[in-house]
Amino acid sequence: MLETMRGPIDTADLGVTLMHEHVFVLTGDVQQNYPAEWGSEEERVADAVRRLRVAYDAGVRTIVDPTVVGLGRYIPRIQRIAEQVPVNLVVATGIYTYGDVPFFFHYRGPALNEIVGAQVPDPMVDMFVADIRDGIAGTGVKAGMLKCAIDRQGLTAGVERVMRAVAKAHLETGVPITVHTHPESRAGLDVKRVMCDEEGVDPSRIVLGHSGDTTDCDHLAELADAGFVLGMDRFGINLDTTFEARADTLIEMVRRGYTDRMVLSQDASCYIDWIEPAAMAALPQWHYTHLFEDVFPYVLDRGVTKDQIDTMLVDVPRAFFEARAR
Repeated sequence: MLETMRGPIDTADLGVTLMHEHVFVLTGDVQQNYPAEWGSEEERVADAVRRLRVAYDAGVRTIVDPTVVGLGRYIPRIQRIAEQVPVNLVVATGIYTYGDVPFFFHYRGPALNEIVGAQVPDPMVDMFVADIRDGIAGTGVKAGMLKCAIDRQGLTAGVERVMRAVAKAHLETGVPITVHTHPESRAGLDVKRVMCDEEGVDPSRIVLGHSGDTTDCDHLAELADAGFVLGMDRFGINLDTTFEARADTLIEMVRRGYTDRMVLSQDASCYIDWIEPAAMAALPQWHYTHLFEDVFPYVLDRGVTKDQIDTMLVDVPRAFFEARAR
């Protein structure tokens, strides 16, 4: 069974699964204090419902939304949307940072070790576990995924602290992990050392998000051989790379035999306030159905089979949540 916005479902019913998309990515303090930027709540909800229905019509049956603290997670709004769409939405718990932890944690948990002269448990772990076991913020919606991040800034003290807390919550609950990574700086190796070698997480329970941001297939093969699932999950974000580079990397990894180590997505959203809306015109393919409309025809013409696509969309996500060997 896997927890979704509408309660637990059998993993056999996941169907076509996009493993890394968002409904909204927001800066909570800004939105609360400058609500004019957000505009009409009803219009935002209706637009999200429309976009998710388009994804459903394209064949999507499940979306994993790793929006956590730091990305504007607000479950009551997502509940309203989930009630109006047939797509299964899996939500996450964790903290998203490339540097320091939120100020809330500066003088809590391990930050107090030297002050009190003893090891103080990290409250993050209990918070994440409660989101998984009891539900998020009194909504009754339980997290089905854990999330943390490491980017070009590397393994800062804050990033490492969140990473270890996520690892501990995973070991206590069994809920799998997705990590935002920066493959150009080989951040997946930091994930391996901290979460797997030191904290004891099985790498097969971790998706290394944004692996498709690099064309270094030798490095991706190294990570897949270590047991990780590779998130080829930013199709449509063609700023520092190109459509062809992303698609050709996927083709090469399939050719090398890693079909059963990859999952697919676009890291899209209905609205992200990190980007001026007018600037979104520079990313016309960044939406929930870009894979189906553009990527799959391209890779099918170049030797990838429909069965291999189905493996990445259906079989690997199901096996990942069921903790089965692929």
